[in-house]
Amino acid sequence: MVTVLVFGLTLRDAVGDTEFELEIAEPTTVRKFVESNLDRIGPLLQFLLNREVMIAVNKKVSGEDTVVKDGDIVKFSHQSRTSYDGTRDIPI
Repeated sequence: MVTVLVFGLTLRDAVGDTEFELEIAEPTTVRKFVESNLDRIGPLLQFLLNREVMIAVNKKVSGEDTVVKDGDIVKFSHQSRTSYDGTRDIPI
């Protein structure tokens, strides 16, 4: 089981809950984990693609390619501006 924590009103409203557990058959990446659980956390995929989510796996800041395995805690936090990752929307 993987514990999923969702922070921020935007993400909570999209997913419908703040904490729940999902089964995982084998280690996989965060993105593939989301894609394989579309029925429960599928709305997060849009935020991942738009780089509007900060991810932490077991309290360590992570990315969508970080490996998730049984027993892990994955935290998704909404970041309201995409400039936080330093790649887009940078003021001149």
